[in-house]
Amino acid sequence: MADNKRPETMQRITTPELAQAFIDEQLAALRDQIGDKKVLLALSGGVDSSVVAALLIKAVGKQLTCVHVNHGLLRKGEPEQVIEVFRNQMDANLIYVDAVDRFLDKLAGVADPEAKRKIIGKEFIEVFAEEAYKLDGISFLAQGTIYPDILESGPVKSHHNVGGLPEDLKFELVEPVKFLYKDEVRVVGKQLGLPDNMVYRQPFPGPGLGVRCVGAITRDRLEAVRESDAILREEFKANGLEGRVWQYFTIVPDFKSTGISDGLRTYDWPVVIRAVNTVDAVTADVAELSFNMMMHIVDRITHEVKGVNRVLWDLTPKPTGTIEWE
Repeated sequence: MADNKRPETMQRITTPELAQAFIDEQLAALRDQIGDKKVLLALSGGVDSSVVAALLIKAVGKQLTCVHVNHGLLRKGEPEQVIEVFRNQMDANLIYVDAVDRFLDKLAGVADPEAKRKIIGKEFIEVFAEEAYKLDGISFLAQGTIYPDILESGPVKSHHNVGGLPEDLKFELVEPVKFLYKDEVRVVGKQLGLPDNMVYRQPFPGPGLGVRCVGAITRDRLEAVRESDAILREEFKANGLEGRVWQYFTIVPDFKSTGISDGLRTYDWPVVIRAVNTVDAVTADVAELSFNMMMHIVDRITHEVKGVNRVLWDLTPKPTGTIEWE
């Protein structure tokens, strides 16, 4: 465990100057560790893996291959952003895998939350392994492990990073941010020039929107989650709440209720909105929001999202409710 203990002398990274010093130190360490060999990274588009990708691109360039798996459970625009930032702007070796149908077919009819998580995790590993087998000469596997992951569950984040790979794909690990806390990773990401909406991205569960499409996932209900979530994020940003509210998202449960649209009876889903503030995610308080803004969001979602006729606000703190619904 000694190798996974944050050095007591390590200064907290709170400024651009400290971030640059960390970057310079890590670039040298990465070049020393990797040499002229090749490294593989599962790039989700979250801040941890994105910062690791940006560090490795600066350190070893084309020796890095990034694999971005689109399992159909990402937020609106996220796969496109990964391609734009890393392939188009940073000129990274990026393999994009469209596995949407593969994941959603496996998830069809599965309502149990833990069963859904296991299917998503297992399928991700299989897709990533298939891509890894196509590559020659890979010696290292890079991961976005951060220090809280080590403190909570050991050095591998099974739902974000790639634990459980076949034995012949057990590469030496590269974990350049493993001694950083999330806020420090963000400072480093900002210094590396990553876009703010990637650096300050809200916490996002490993199974993605799969746990916000409560119950058995259907494509139309999943799309309702994705579109309503995009509206919510757009309105929070327009009202200066981006970065001020810790986490906010939409949920679409698997039941319907009656409503009225254009004078006709409808039978559609509700969208549930969750917006909370927390320091440590152990407890959480409901964010206090402008009622006028809330009603504007209700109006947009009920008129712009197909298959939705109600919007509900979850005002439950943690405890008794967890932050996510599944």
